[in-house]
Amino acid sequence: MKPLRLSISPCPNDTFMFDGIVNGRVDCEGLAFEVEFHDIEELNAGVQQALPDVSKISCAVLPAITEHYRLLDSGAALGRGNGPLLVRRKGERGELRHILVPGEHTTANALIGRLFPEIEVRTPMLFSEIAAAVERGEADGGVLIHEGRFVYERRQLELVADLGLEWEARTQLPLPLGGIVVRRNLPEDVQQRVERVLRRSIEYAFANPMASREFVKQHAQELEDDVIDKHISLFVNDFSLSLGEEGRQAMEALTGISK
Repeated sequence: MKPLRLSISPCPNDTFMFDGIVNGRVDCEGLAFEVEFHDIEELNAGVQQALPDVSKISCAVLPAITEHYRLLDSGAALGRGNGPLLVRRKGERGELRHILVPGEHTTANALIGRLFPEIEVRTPMLFSEIAAAVERGEADGGVLIHEGRFVYERRQLELVADLGLEWEARTQLPLPLGGIVVRRNLPEDVQQRVERVLRRSIEYAFANPMASREFVKQHAQELEDDVIDKHISLFVNDFSLSLGEEGRQAMEALTGISK
């Protein structure tokens, strides 16, 4: 069969998990992949057009794509203390009326709508540009994801709220941020092979954590090893191997869809 079109983000958790697949470190059971790297909002747009065969998504977009895709048990970015951060310029006071978000269909934007409905204007912007734009005063605040959440204190920014902690306080569940989906119209055995190969790649990454470092650094926004390590340890965990019962409950709480 022809190679499967695989779309993932360049962030360290994706490159860490998929290194084994992309760089031939694990048995892919005869599957071949054509890999594309996109910003998370581009990934969300791609699955809404049913373009890739396998893709990273924001969990919040799942209800819009269930006709064409199903969520895999492996590959999730889900956990506790891993939420997007709402920040503003240091010393600024007053209500947040206009903030920048890393995409209309991201989980970060969905969380703001659910947790802070009083914020009137949410403008999408590429995730890696939000911190600098807030620092320049282009909006009252912004939501940081990926590496940005680890380095915002280097700028003139301060934390307003950790959206993950807010979610956990209200639901008592871990926060589902992202997941991996596969096209429903692929043969069932191919879907199952994709599931097994992805889990095998994640298991390899856990067993050989430095094997992917060069690959991760080729795509990371922040290249410092300590930032990369923090990113991976926060977003790649046991839920990434398998959602489990608690992970499925969290997905249902966010999306209304039971896996």
